[in-house]
Amino acid sequence: MTVVLTEEQQAVVGQPVDACVLVTAGPGSGKTYTLVRRLDALVSKGLASGEILVLSFSRAAVRELRVRLARYGEAARYVRAQTFDSWALELLIELEPDVDWRSRSFDSRIERAAQVIEAGRGDDLLDDLLHVVVDEVQDLVGSRRRMVEALLERFEVGFTVVGDPAQSIYGFQVEDPNERVFETNRFFVRLREIFGDQLVELSLEKNFRPRHKEAEPALTFSEELRYAQPGPDVFDRLRGTLLGTDDFGPLDDEFAKAALDDARVTTAILCRSNGQAMLVSEDLYRAGVRHRLQRSAQDKVVPAWLGVMFRANEGSFVTRQMFSELMSRQPSEVSDAADLLWNWLIRSTAHGRSTSVVDLRALRGLVESGRLPDELVDRQESAVVVSSYHRAKGLEFDRVIVADPGNADPNIDSAEEARALYVAMTRARDDVMWIETPGDRQMRRNKVVDRWVRYAWNDRTTLGLEVRSGDVSTEVPPGEQDFEARCPVLQQYLETEVEPGDEVVLERSYDVSLLSGQSPPYLVMHRDRPIATASRRFRQVLCSLQRSVGRRGDPWWPLRISGVRVDAVETSVGSESASLDAGLGPHGVWLTPRLSGFGKFHYGRHSEELA
Repeated sequence: MTVVLTEEQQAVVGQPVDACVLVTAGPGSGKTYTLVRRLDALVSKGLASGEILVLSFSRAAVRELRVRLARYGEAARYVRAQTFDSWALELLIELEPDVDWRSRSFDSRIERAAQVIEAGRGDDLLDDLLHVVVDEVQDLVGSRRRMVEALLERFEVGFTVVGDPAQSIYGFQVEDPNERVFETNRFFVRLREIFGDQLVELSLEKNFRPRHKEAEPALTFSEELRYAQPGPDVFDRLRGTLLGTDDFGPLDDEFAKAALDDARVTTAILCRSNGQAMLVSEDLYRAGVRHRLQRSAQDKVVPAWLGVMFRANEGSFVTRQMFSELMSRQPSEVSDAADLLWNWLIRSTAHGRSTSVVDLRALRGLVESGRLPDELVDRQESAVVVSSYHRAKGLEFDRVIVADPGNADPNIDSAEEARALYVAMTRARDDVMWIETPGDRQMRRNKVVDRWVRYAWNDRTTLGLEVRSGDVSTEVPPGEQDFEARCPVLQQYLETEVEPGDEVVLERSYDVSLLSGQSPPYLVMHRDRPIATASRRFRQVLCSLQRSVGRRGDPWWPLRISGVRVDAVETSVGSESASLDAGLGPHGVWLTPRLSGFGKFHYGRHSEELA
């Protein structure tokens, strides 16, 4: 399928290979499709896919670009897109293999990647690089900005960078408030300083996203929000515009349920914070509305079908026929992408060789090191998505329901809050509506554990805790730690019976912690059956939280934690000997549940009185 380019888009696509191009592109301006056509043009002009580097901020944006390349790309069909973080990790693993970079923080990896590029240590590795494409450049702040600037300046390559200053919403990553203001859209300024007259500045202004005027209320704020410091009242005026749209009403009434159950209409419910998003998710589950809670942009979920593929093959290779048989048993959202997934499996494991089989040893290494291509990570599919404003960046939906953000937070720059609200309101194709602010005065972020926590009225007792990825143990196969189970049978149960959205309960194994700095073990129960155990990290977080409330004596350990949901069943990599001992084959690969949501603590018969 070919879409006719506008004059604005053609001006971007037709630039020479060595051009230095900065494109300002508003929401819904066809930016992603224009980038796909630009990549096609670069390949058609003689560049190989390995001579082009494509970077974007989030996995959601990378996945969308990958889908568009598969759908619309011709010559550039196999150009690979990566997040800044995954590219930096690959670069460091290649240049400094003796360092365990996977265990380091994202920020430290980005900072080090900038340093090695500036020092020239990546010159040989990146010697073939001829063109860099960077999406969402307004989100480049701090070390990410410095890394990309170093890359573009050091290698004197052509580049096409695209962004929208009105959607710059990640300034909060810079802790110093004064530096944060300086960093907002600093990348645009630095490009002009570095490249001067060489820089070709273009824009995409026509908006293709809204199909009805009800989806357009925020667009008039675009020009004003592109200034580094827009008017001080811009947030209040934008919020007033939101409240001038239709009120969607309570999420638990029959109208809401009927509207949200229509699978033909994609809906996003967007909240100011992740804590509010979890409250909305709780309301939807109580109302029986299936949905998904949007993951962090940095989350990388290895899909269950990969683990099933490892378990079904004790040899070292998988043929196309074996893969096709596996895909025939997978859900449609996976099986429909079988050809594309197979191509990416081959590309990621062939190491430049011509081959028609997937090397499982090479694939295991990619999973273990965190280098699995974004094209192979788990895809969340749901007609209803609940998200913070920030996590919805780069996505679009038929209907967007925005939770009223309330008055501006005095601790946050009002311009940054206005841009975040603008991003939320410009995700819609057909309709923007609003709901009341999700509220729970007893719920707030705990600085000690850096998670959302619900407290009793006196703040001396905790009543709930945010549950995240990494809170389930993956060190050994489920059934080998804290409880006994026939591991092959449990793996089959995880594959066939456990689904995203299922509720699980974390049950305390025994009363007293035997390890300093950790709670007692908690079993993850699905339909009264143990399917996993809480990770060491979760037990440390729970211990730190319970000690932080200042009670005398030993911490109170909840008997059970309810209201937790299965985000996904994911593939984990661990000890090969543990895998063999558990009867799961030689690869050291197995399935584990991944959890999310807001857990409710139950201490005993008096726990309800504490609220």
